[in-house]
Amino acid sequence: MKLDGATRIAVMMGGPGKERDVSLASGRAVVKALQEKGFQVVGVDVEDTIPVLPEGTDLAFNLIHGTFGEDGGLQRYLEGLGVRYTGAGVASSELAFDKTRSKECFLAHGVPTPRSETVDCSGGVRLPEMKVPFVVKPPREGSSVGIRVVKVESEAKAALEYAAEFSKDLLIEEFVEGRELTVGVLDGEVFPVVEIAPPEGDWYDMETKYPWLSGKATGSQYTCPADLTPEEARIVQEAAKKAHSALGIEVYSRVDVLLNSLGGPYVLEANTIPGMTETSLLPMAAAAAGVSFGDLCVRIAELSLAARL
Repeated sequence: MKLDGATRIAVMMGGPGKERDVSLASGRAVVKALQEKGFQVVGVDVEDTIPVLPEGTDLAFNLIHGTFGEDGGLQRYLEGLGVRYTGAGVASSELAFDKTRSKECFLAHGVPTPRSETVDCSGGVRLPEMKVPFVVKPPREGSSVGIRVVKVESEAKAALEYAAEFSKDLLIEEFVEGRELTVGVLDGEVFPVVEIAPPEGDWYDMETKYPWLSGKATGSQYTCPADLTPEEARIVQEAAKKAHSALGIEVYSRVDVLLNSLGGPYVLEANTIPGMTETSLLPMAAAAAGVSFGDLCVRIAELSLAARL
Protein backbone atom coordinates (compact mmCIF):
# COMPACT_ATOMS: atom_id res chain seq x y z
CA MET A 1 0.00 0.00 0.00
CA LYS A 2 1.52 3.31 -1.08
CA LEU A 3 1.84 6.34 1.17
CA ASP A 4 0.60 9.61 -0.24
CA GLY A 5 0.78 13.25 0.80
CA ALA A 6 -2.50 12.93 2.71
CA THR A 7 -1.26 10.12 4.99
CA ARG A 8 -0.89 11.48 8.52
CA ILE A 9 1.94 9.78 10.40
CA ALA A 10 2.62 10.01 14.14
CA VAL A 11 6.14 8.90 15.04
CA MET A 12 5.98 7.39 18.53
CA MET A 13 9.25 7.85 20.42
CA GLY A 14 10.69 7.99 23.92
CA GLY A 15 8.60 5.72 26.12
CA PRO A 16 8.64 4.93 29.85
CA GLY A 17 11.48 2.38 29.71
CA LYS A 18 15.24 2.44 30.10
CA GLU A 19 15.88 2.94 26.38
CA ARG A 20 14.07 6.26 26.22
CA ASP A 21 17.04 8.36 25.04
CA VAL A 22 17.90 5.93 22.26
CA SER A 23 14.26 5.87 21.17
CA LEU A 24 14.13 9.66 21.00
CA ALA A 25 17.17 9.62 18.71
CA SER A 26 15.50 7.04 16.43
CA GLY A 27 12.27 9.03 16.41
CA ARG A 28 13.89 12.32 15.49
CA ALA A 29 15.78 10.66 12.61
CA VAL A 30 12.62 9.07 11.17
CA VAL A 31 10.58 12.27 11.51
CA LYS A 32 13.24 14.12 9.54
CA ALA A 33 13.50 11.41 6.87
CA LEU A 34 9.73 11.19 6.29
CA GLN A 35 9.32 14.96 6.26
CA GLU A 36 12.04 15.18 3.62
CA LYS A 37 10.02 12.66 1.61
CA GLY A 38 7.08 15.06 1.72
CA PHE A 39 4.78 13.33 4.20
CA GLN A 40 2.69 14.81 7.02
CA VAL A 41 4.63 13.74 10.11
CA VAL A 42 4.34 14.64 13.78
CA GLY A 43 6.69 13.38 16.49
CA VAL A 44 4.95 12.17 19.66
CA ASP A 45 7.06 12.00 22.83
CA VAL A 46 5.52 9.11 24.78
CA GLU A 47 6.08 9.41 28.53
CA ASP A 48 3.57 6.88 29.87
CA THR A 49 1.31 4.06 28.67
CA ILE A 50 -1.62 6.24 27.55
CA PRO A 51 -0.12 8.44 24.82
CA VAL A 52 -2.29 11.00 23.04
CA LEU A 53 -2.08 10.85 19.26
CA PRO A 54 -2.77 13.80 16.97
CA GLU A 55 -6.35 13.78 15.72
CA GLY A 56 -6.74 12.00 12.40
CA THR A 57 -3.57 9.90 12.67
CA ASP A 58 -3.53 7.30 9.88
CA LEU A 59 -0.38 5.46 10.98
CA ALA A 60 1.61 5.30 14.20
CA PHE A 61 5.29 4.69 13.41
CA ASN A 62 6.45 2.80 16.49
CA LEU A 63 10.01 3.60 17.53
CA ILE A 64 9.75 2.94 21.27
CA HIS A 65 12.52 0.48 22.06
CA GLY A 66 12.06 -1.97 24.91
CA THR A 67 9.33 -1.54 27.52
CA PHE A 68 5.85 -0.67 26.20
CA GLY A 69 6.89 -0.23 22.57
CA GLU A 70 8.43 -3.62 21.97
CA ASP A 71 6.53 -5.85 24.39
CA GLY A 72 3.06 -5.60 22.85
CA GLY A 73 1.75 -2.85 25.15
CA LEU A 74 1.68 -0.01 22.62
CA GLN A 75 0.39 -2.34 19.92
CA ARG A 76 -2.55 -3.39 22.08
CA TYR A 77 -3.28 0.24 22.99
CA LEU A 78 -3.25 1.36 19.36
CA GLU A 79 -5.49 -1.52 18.30
CA GLY A 80 -7.94 -0.39 20.96
CA LEU A 81 -7.96 3.05 19.33
CA GLY A 82 -8.33 1.57 15.86
CA VAL A 83 -5.04 3.11 14.71
CA ARG A 84 -2.74 1.16 12.40
CA TYR A 85 0.93 0.94 13.39
CA THR A 86 4.30 -0.20 12.06
CA GLY A 87 6.07 -3.46 12.66
CA ALA A 88 5.21 -6.50 14.74
CA GLY A 89 1.74 -7.11 16.15
CA VAL A 90 0.71 -7.83 19.74
CA ALA A 91 1.37 -11.58 19.83
CA SER A 92 4.68 -11.57 17.95
CA SER A 93 5.92 -8.56 19.96
CA GLU A 94 5.16 -10.32 23.26
CA LEU A 95 6.84 -13.50 22.07
CA ALA A 96 9.98 -11.90 20.64
CA PHE A 97 10.42 -9.59 23.65
CA ASP A 98 10.44 -12.48 26.12
CA LYS A 99 13.82 -14.18 25.71
CA THR A 100 12.68 -17.33 27.53
CA ARG A 101 9.60 -17.78 25.33
CA SER A 102 11.66 -16.94 22.23
CA LYS A 103 14.15 -19.62 23.16
CA GLU A 104 11.35 -22.20 23.48
CA CYS A 105 10.02 -21.14 20.08
CA PHE A 106 13.47 -21.40 18.47
CA LEU A 107 13.94 -24.91 19.82
CA ALA A 108 10.48 -25.96 18.61
CA HIS A 109 11.24 -24.72 15.08
CA GLY A 110 14.81 -25.99 14.80
CA VAL A 111 16.45 -22.55 15.02
CA PRO A 112 20.05 -22.96 16.27
CA THR A 113 20.43 -21.23 19.65
CA PRO A 114 22.66 -21.60 22.74
CA ARG A 115 21.72 -24.05 25.51
CA SER A 116 19.91 -22.45 28.42
CA GLU A 117 18.03 -22.88 31.68
CA THR A 118 15.77 -20.66 33.76
CA VAL A 119 16.31 -19.74 37.40
CA ASP A 120 13.60 -18.48 39.76
CA CYS A 121 15.08 -15.89 42.11
CA SER A 122 11.79 -14.78 43.66
CA GLY A 123 12.82 -16.34 46.97
CA GLY A 124 16.41 -15.14 46.76
CA VAL A 125 19.27 -15.69 44.33
CA ARG A 126 19.74 -19.32 43.32
CA LEU A 127 22.76 -20.41 41.28
CA PRO A 128 22.08 -22.30 38.05
CA GLU A 129 23.04 -25.86 37.32
CA MET A 130 24.90 -24.72 34.19
CA LYS A 131 28.66 -24.42 34.59
CA VAL A 132 30.55 -21.26 33.68
CA PRO A 133 30.96 -19.56 31.34
CA PHE A 134 27.38 -18.43 30.93
CA VAL A 135 25.31 -15.30 30.35
CA VAL A 136 22.66 -14.06 32.79
CA LYS A 137 19.70 -12.31 31.16
CA PRO A 138 16.52 -10.73 32.50
CA PRO A 139 14.11 -12.18 29.91
CA ARG A 140 11.97 -9.10 29.28
CA GLU A 141 14.38 -6.20 28.83
CA GLY A 142 15.82 -4.81 25.63
CA SER A 143 19.23 -3.57 24.47
CA SER A 144 21.34 -5.69 26.86
CA VAL A 145 19.73 -4.11 29.95
CA GLY A 146 20.61 -6.15 33.04
CA ILE A 147 22.75 -8.70 31.19
CA ARG A 148 26.00 -10.00 32.68
CA VAL A 149 28.61 -12.41 31.29
CA VAL A 150 29.95 -14.80 33.95
CA LYS A 151 33.29 -16.45 33.19
CA VAL A 152 34.33 -17.56 36.70
CA GLU A 153 32.19 -19.02 39.48
CA SER A 154 33.05 -16.22 41.90
CA GLU A 155 31.23 -13.70 39.66
CA ALA A 156 27.98 -15.68 39.43
CA LYS A 157 26.17 -14.55 42.59
CA ALA A 158 26.75 -10.84 41.93
CA ALA A 159 25.65 -11.22 38.30
CA LEU A 160 22.40 -12.91 39.31
CA GLU A 161 21.74 -10.33 42.03
CA TYR A 162 22.19 -7.55 39.49
CA ALA A 163 19.94 -9.20 36.88
CA ALA A 164 17.32 -9.95 39.55
CA GLU A 165 16.84 -6.20 40.00
CA PHE A 166 15.10 -6.30 36.60
CA SER A 167 13.33 -9.67 36.82
CA LYS A 168 12.99 -12.48 39.36
CA ASP A 169 12.92 -15.16 36.67
CA LEU A 170 16.22 -15.21 34.82
CA LEU A 171 17.45 -16.85 31.63
CA ILE A 172 20.87 -18.47 31.97
CA GLU A 173 22.41 -19.04 28.58
CA GLU A 174 25.52 -20.94 27.54
CA PHE A 175 28.31 -18.50 26.62
CA VAL A 176 29.25 -19.06 22.99
CA GLU A 177 32.62 -17.75 21.88
CA GLY A 178 32.16 -16.36 18.42
CA ARG A 179 31.74 -13.44 16.08
CA GLU A 180 28.88 -11.08 16.93
CA LEU A 181 26.65 -10.57 13.91
CA THR A 182 23.24 -9.10 13.20
CA VAL A 183 20.90 -9.45 10.23
CA GLY A 184 18.06 -7.18 9.14
CA VAL A 185 14.94 -8.83 7.75
CA LEU A 186 12.35 -6.79 5.83
CA ASP A 187 9.27 -8.45 4.32
CA GLY A 188 11.13 -11.74 3.94
CA GLU A 189 14.25 -10.13 2.43
CA VAL A 190 17.48 -10.54 4.38
CA PHE A 191 19.96 -7.68 4.28
CA PRO A 192 23.77 -8.04 4.28
CA VAL A 193 25.25 -9.21 7.58
CA VAL A 194 26.68 -6.63 9.99
CA GLU A 195 29.59 -7.61 12.26
CA ILE A 196 29.88 -6.00 15.69
CA ALA A 197 33.27 -5.55 17.36
CA PRO A 198 33.06 -4.22 20.93
CA PRO A 199 36.15 -2.43 22.32
CA GLU A 200 38.87 -4.87 23.38
CA GLY A 201 38.11 -6.35 26.76
CA ASP A 202 34.45 -5.29 26.63
CA TRP A 203 31.28 -6.98 25.45
CA TYR A 204 28.30 -5.63 23.57
CA ASP A 205 26.33 -3.89 26.33
CA MET A 206 24.48 -0.55 26.60
CA GLU A 207 27.71 1.42 27.06
CA THR A 208 29.48 -0.05 24.03
CA LYS A 209 26.31 0.18 21.89
CA TYR A 210 25.63 3.80 22.83
CA PRO A 211 28.84 5.42 24.14
CA TRP A 212 27.19 8.87 23.93
CA LEU A 213 24.81 7.82 26.75
CA SER A 214 27.66 7.24 29.21
CA GLY A 215 30.19 9.78 27.97
CA LYS A 216 32.57 7.16 26.59
CA ALA A 217 34.86 8.33 23.81
CA THR A 218 34.50 5.20 21.71
CA GLY A 219 32.09 2.33 21.38
CA SER A 220 31.70 -0.77 19.26
CA GLN A 221 32.88 -0.84 15.66
CA TYR A 222 30.76 -2.20 12.81
CA THR A 223 31.54 -3.79 9.45
CA CYS A 224 28.90 -4.17 6.75
CA PRO A 225 28.91 -6.38 4.83
CA ALA A 226 30.72 -8.53 7.41
CA ASP A 227 33.94 -10.19 6.28
CA LEU A 228 32.41 -13.63 5.81
CA THR A 229 32.71 -16.24 3.11
CA PRO A 230 29.61 -16.50 0.90
CA GLU A 231 28.75 -19.78 2.64
CA GLU A 232 29.11 -18.27 6.13
CA ALA A 233 26.94 -15.29 5.14
CA ARG A 234 24.29 -17.63 3.74
CA ILE A 235 24.23 -19.76 6.90
CA VAL A 236 23.88 -16.71 9.16
CA GLN A 237 21.18 -15.12 6.99
CA GLU A 238 19.21 -18.36 6.83
CA ALA A 239 19.32 -18.72 10.63
CA ALA A 240 18.14 -15.13 11.04
CA LYS A 241 15.29 -15.51 8.57
CA LYS A 242 14.22 -18.78 10.21
CA ALA A 243 14.14 -17.09 13.63
CA HIS A 244 12.11 -14.15 12.26
CA SER A 245 9.60 -16.56 10.71
CA ALA A 246 9.42 -18.84 13.77
CA LEU A 247 8.40 -15.89 15.94
CA GLY A 248 5.76 -14.81 13.41
CA ILE A 249 7.16 -11.28 13.23
CA GLU A 250 5.34 -8.97 10.84
CA VAL A 251 7.15 -6.57 8.47
CA TYR A 252 10.69 -6.30 9.85
CA SER A 253 13.19 -7.18 12.55
CA ARG A 254 16.90 -7.34 13.28
CA VAL A 255 18.16 -10.75 14.44
CA ASP A 256 21.33 -11.17 16.53
CA VAL A 257 23.47 -14.22 15.71
CA LEU A 258 26.78 -15.58 16.98
CA LEU A 259 29.02 -17.52 14.59
CA ASN A 260 31.47 -19.87 16.32
CA SER A 261 34.90 -20.91 15.09
CA LEU A 262 33.46 -24.05 13.47
CA GLY A 263 31.03 -22.00 11.37
CA GLY A 264 27.98 -22.79 13.47
CA PRO A 265 25.33 -20.05 13.91
CA TYR A 266 23.59 -19.43 17.24
CA VAL A 267 20.57 -17.12 17.26
CA LEU A 268 20.31 -15.00 20.41
CA GLU A 269 17.20 -12.90 19.85
CA ALA A 270 15.11 -10.92 17.38
CA ASN A 271 14.62 -7.20 17.88
CA THR A 272 11.22 -6.05 16.64
CA ILE A 273 11.93 -2.31 17.08
CA PRO A 274 15.61 -1.98 16.16
CA GLY A 275 17.44 1.34 16.26
CA MET A 276 16.54 3.70 13.43
CA THR A 277 19.04 6.51 13.41
CA GLU A 278 20.95 6.93 10.18
CA THR A 279 23.95 5.17 11.77
CA SER A 280 21.97 2.30 13.38
CA LEU A 281 22.58 -1.27 12.29
CA LEU A 282 19.36 -1.96 10.35
CA PRO A 283 19.74 1.21 8.23
CA MET A 284 23.44 0.35 7.79
CA ALA A 285 22.53 -3.08 6.41
CA ALA A 286 19.77 -1.62 4.23
CA ALA A 287 22.22 0.90 2.76
CA ALA A 288 24.58 -1.95 1.87
CA ALA A 289 21.65 -3.49 -0.02
CA GLY A 290 21.04 -0.22 -1.88
CA VAL A 291 18.12 1.01 0.24
CA SER A 292 18.51 4.59 1.54
CA PHE A 293 17.43 5.56 5.04
CA GLY A 294 14.46 7.52 3.76
CA ASP A 295 13.36 4.71 1.47
CA LEU A 296 13.69 2.22 4.35
CA CYS A 297 11.35 4.34 6.49
CA VAL A 298 8.82 4.56 3.66
CA ARG A 299 8.97 0.81 2.97
CA ILE A 300 8.38 -0.01 6.65
CA ALA A 301 5.40 2.34 6.70
CA GLU A 302 3.88 1.01 3.47
CA LEU A 303 4.37 -2.64 4.35
CA SER A 304 2.81 -2.03 7.77
CA LEU A 305 -0.22 -0.28 6.30
CA ALA A 306 -0.71 -3.15 3.87
CA ALA A 307 -0.39 -5.72 6.67
CA ARG A 308 -3.19 -4.06 8.66
CA LEU A 309 -5.82 -3.22 6.02
